[in-house]
Amino acid sequence: MEIAIIAHDGMKAEMVQFLNKNKPLLDKEHINLVSTGTTGSKAEKAGFKVNKMLSGPLGGDAQIAARVAEGKTQMVFFFKDPLASHAHEADINMLIRVCDVHNVPLATNPATAELLLQAISQQP
Repeated sequence: MEIAIIAHDGMKAEMVQFLNKNKPLLDKEHINLVSTGTTGSKAEKAGFKVNKMLSGPLGGDAQIAARVAEGKTQMVFFFKDPLASHAHEADINMLIRVCDVHNVPLATNPATAELLLQAISQQP
């Protein structure tokens, strides 16, 4: 299963904290992480193996949306910062739309991401 991880600047530390908390599940062979560039670099520094795309503002959100549309990415964790404005808002909305169109689970905060991980951890 491929899980995309993306976090706005104000949420990157929270994403790394979430990844570390769930390391036993995310380190399994059948879980592959893909991310936008900067989030991926932070995850790598925390010891995770990540397939990095471009930075979000440079097209990384669009690259991950393409992976969702192609059926390569089955789940997206996009920790959005609700208190900040973002210059690439159109790309963010496009990614959310593509997840909706292709029925791919999308968590925009740690609580929802935790529920999604609990669901896949219970699968045989």
